[in-house]
Amino acid sequence: MKLWRTLFVAASLLAAPLTLAHAQSAPPVKAKNVVLVHGAWADGSSWSEVIPILQAAGLHVTAVQNPLSSLSDSVDATRRALAEQDGPTVLVAHSWGGTVISQVGTDPKVTGLVYIAARAPDTNEDFVALSKQFPTGPVRAGIVERDGYTKLSEDAFLKYFANGVAPEKAKELYAVQWPTAASIFAGRTTEAAWHTKPSWYAVSKNDDTINPDLERFLAKRMKATTVELDAGHLSLVSHPKAVANLILEAAGYGHS
Repeated sequence: MKLWRTLFVAASLLAAPLTLAHAQSAPPVKAKNVVLVHGAWADGSSWSEVIPILQAAGLHVTAVQNPLSSLSDSVDATRRALAEQDGPTVLVAHSWGGTVISQVGTDPKVTGLVYIAARAPDTNEDFVALSKQFPTGPVRAGIVERDGYTKLSEDAFLKYFANGVAPEKAKELYAVQWPTAASIFAGRTTEAAWHTKPSWYAVSKNDDTINPDLERFLAKRMKATTVELDAGHLSLVSHPKAVANLILEAAGYGHS
């Protein structure tokens, strides 16, 4: 019995450093740049609350004007923005923009991926089918399609897409919402950069656009460093400090 206890203690001591090493993840690579990709029914101004915080921390920030006409067009726009960056870059996406950074994020310049209430499809995944495994957000009833492009009705935008955002700001965002091709939602990626790049995820607990449990599923699947925010879908507008802090962490800056 005594010998068994001795062997057990010895084995525990040998195992302890291995367990600790496994629990500790490598610190993020220090990035110089951040490229922000907006989602459907929005434009680059949706990042306007987050950008000054990142710039004040010393980061070079670029907001992509995502055309939302097709997955390939949006990927090309983000690749052009990425090509202009000098050195390590963190790619950040909101909502449908997560599809884009999952495709583009394999670029050697990209040191980390940040998903803000965003899609994070696997390679060639049918994301529409995956989404149907979770309750549909009420925003869906407000989608209006014309000539192959979609917009949200004002009622759906203000109540469900921008829930938690100050009414004046929500109306401003409604005014600049960008028409989004109906076809992009079924678009499939040929890459899933989160398999090979460190990832971070901000779940919006009060999201009426993407189900919060779907967001949690995606974050867990990619083994992302995850935060949960008491926010609706537009957490980048209603909780810019928390969103910026997550981006700063991914860029190796810690919290501002």
